[in-house]
Amino acid sequence: MIGFASPKGERLPEGAPRRAPSLVAWLILSPLLIWLLLFVVAPTAMLTLVSFAERDSLGRIIWNFNLQNYVRAFDWVWIKILLESVYYAFLTTVICMALGYPTAYFIGRAPERWRGILLMLVMVPFWTSFLIRTYAWINILSKEGLLNSLLISSGLLEEPVAMLYSPFAIVLGLVYNFLPFMILPIYTSVEKLDNAMIEAAYDLGAGPVRAFSKVIIPLTRPGIAAGAMLVFVPSIAMFAITTLMGGGSNPTIGEVIFKQFTSGRNQPFGAALGTLLLIVFIIALWLTHSQRERED
Repeated sequence: MIGFASPKGERLPEGAPRRAPSLVAWLILSPLLIWLLLFVVAPTAMLTLVSFAERDSLGRIIWNFNLQNYVRAFDWVWIKILLESVYYAFLTTVICMALGYPTAYFIGRAPERWRGILLMLVMVPFWTSFLIRTYAWINILSKEGLLNSLLISSGLLEEPVAMLYSPFAIVLGLVYNFLPFMILPIYTSVEKLDNAMIEAAYDLGAGPVRAFSKVIIPLTRPGIAAGAMLVFVPSIAMFAITTLMGGGSNPTIGEVIFKQFTSGRNQPFGAALGTLLLIVFIIALWLTHSQRERED
């Protein structure tokens, strides 16, 4: 039976009474609780309330509660945009995992004196604004940019190729900006790997592929799940990168919500789309948590 852990690390029997948190513990947690209340609970509640309102001809909110915005949100036009956003986010997550896992594994198994340097190289992009990095990619991918110039000068192309303002550019921008969020959690799991487990797998006759799939992957699965969520969730709602590198030709749900609150002046409908997107995030988190519980 599973019980609770005692202060000394011993397992208490299931159903045993637990000591209530002290006043000092609540005081220590109070800054976090206040932050969550002001910047998570309150904005979410406000977003939900606005999603049931209407707007007048001038874009002002009318507190006439109904489900009109949600009915409109289930139109195929918006569902298609949501599905495309999920597709971009999923593709970004898969590519980040394919690139990030070998990188994280290499860093995690490198000598300790090199790990700090290698992690610093991973964090270098964060030293500049993501907008500056995005504009740099715009200059690289444009028809007169560096990449087309190199391909033409090398003889691989005769004329520039339109790489910017395309799904390729969107996914590239998302992968470049979110790849470190995949590497760091996986690195944390790889660093904690017990070499004895891997050596035991080899001693029992497992080859490199079997040891990797049956021992290393399961032991690093928490880092993989954390990295996948850190990449997938913000990729769906990201609008700055998709707007700049997609050029509006392939709108995402985050871009649509942003325009509803700004140029569209339809905050209730934007709030309804945002609330539905929040529900998608909650479902994704719940599925991930359920999968981890089944594996445990």
